[in-house]
Amino acid sequence: MKPIFLLTMWFRVTIFQKDDMEVMDMKTFMKVMKALSDPSRVKIMKMLQKRVMCVCEIKEALGVAQSTASKHLKILEDAGLITFYKEGLWVNYALADGGASPYAASLIGNLKHWLEDDPAVAGLAQKLPHIHREDICGR
Repeated sequence: MKPIFLLTMWFRVTIFQKDDMEVMDMKTFMKVMKALSDPSRVKIMKMLQKRVMCVCEIKEALGVAQSTASKHLKILEDAGLITFYKEGLWVNYALADGGASPYAASLIGNLKHWLEDDPAVAGLAQKLPHIHREDICGR
């Protein structure tokens, strides 16, 4: 009788974990979708397709305050769309590899082919070669 009770307990835990995973998948999906629901964050993604950038370069390209750029970067990072690494005093942002979620991976891959002809995205692409962290921050 005891082994059947344990099996029943295990089965209930498994069902709970499966339901929990379904909720987690929905939350992960919504986090990625919400992260890309803002035009500035989509522009950041498009810029990071071109090159690795620091927050001062991103704020310069978008024409926003550093706090605003940092807020957008944090939302994209939390969604698994971008990553960062430190290099001396610089914090560099780059596109993530998509390993955080299948939703992030899919959108990172597809976004590479989307919006290339959009005037705002094309304008940013033209600005990027002239934006250098050393000129902005003077380090």
